[in-house]
Amino acid sequence: MKKTKRRMKRSWDDRSFDLAANGFLFFIVVIVFYPLWFVLMASFSNPVYVNSGDALLLPKGFTLTGYKKVMNDFRIWRGYANTLIYVAGGMLLGTCMTVMAGFAASRKDVFGNTVLKKAFLFTMYFGGGTIPTYMVIQKLGLLDTRILMCILGSFSTYNMIVTRSFMESSIPEELYDAATIDGCGIGNYFLKVVLPLSKAIIAVMVLYIAVGHWNSYFDAMLYLVDEKKEPLQLYLRQVLVASQAKAGEASAADMALAQEMRDAAAVIKYAIIVVSTVPILCFYPFVQKYFVKGVMIGAVKG
Repeated sequence: MKKTKRRMKRSWDDRSFDLAANGFLFFIVVIVFYPLWFVLMASFSNPVYVNSGDALLLPKGFTLTGYKKVMNDFRIWRGYANTLIYVAGGMLLGTCMTVMAGFAASRKDVFGNTVLKKAFLFTMYFGGGTIPTYMVIQKLGLLDTRILMCILGSFSTYNMIVTRSFMESSIPEELYDAATIDGCGIGNYFLKVVLPLSKAIIAVMVLYIAVGHWNSYFDAMLYLVDEKKEPLQLYLRQVLVASQAKAGEASAADMALAQEMRDAAAVIKYAIIVVSTVPILCFYPFVQKYFVKGVMIGAVKG
C-alpha cells in the first residue's frame, strides 16, 4: 500500500512568526544591500540627478565620466598597487601570527599559558595610545615604510581568541597523544595535523585581516609621509576632502562653479568607491563556504 503523505498542520502562531521573521530579515537585507546598490547606480548617473534625488534605484543620465577620470589618474593605480602590497603582506603575516598564537593559547601544557592569556586579554581593553605608539615606531625606524603598513593591524587579540576556541573545540587532544606516540614533535604536529584541520578558521582570519588592511587609511595618514606609498583609501579620502574644501572656498558669485565642483567630486567619489570595493567582493565568495563554519565553531567556547 502506498503511504500517503500528510502535512502536519501548522498553527496560526507558527505561521505568523515565520511571516514576521522573514519580513524582518528581508528588511535587514534591504538596509544592507541598498547603500551598495545606490553607490553603484550613482557612479553611472549624472551627478545632477544624484544630488536632486532622482537616481535612487536606476541610473539616470548614464555617464562613464567618473570611471574615465579614475582610469586616467595614475595616483589611483599607484594607490591600488600599494594597497595590494599592504593587504598581501599584512594578511600573510597576520594569519601566521594569529594561528600560531591561537595554537599556543589552546595548549594547556605551554609554560605560563594562563599568564599569557591574561596579558593578551589586557591589551584588548587598555592601550598606550597614539602618541606612545608613534614614539615607539619612530625609535624602531619604521616611520614612512611599507613594512610598517603590513605590520600594523595584522594581529588582533580577538582573532587569536576565536582561533584558540576553534582549536580547542575542533581538534581533540587524542590526536596529539597519537602523534606523540608515533614520534611526532610539537612542530610537526602543528604543521601536519593542526593546520590541515584548521582550514575553516584560517579562511576566516584571512578574510578578517584582508578586509581590515583594505579599508585602513588612518594608520597611513599618521605614519606615512611619502605620497608614493599611500594606499588607495587614503587617496580617496584626500579627493573627498579636497573637493569639499575647494567648493567651500568659492564665493557667492561663484555658486555655479562651486556646484560644478561638487558634481565632479560626486562622480569621482562614487566611481572610486566602486573600484576600491570590487576586489573584496570578488575575494569573498572563495572563502564564504569556510566563513560561517569557522566563525560558528570558533564561537562555541571562549
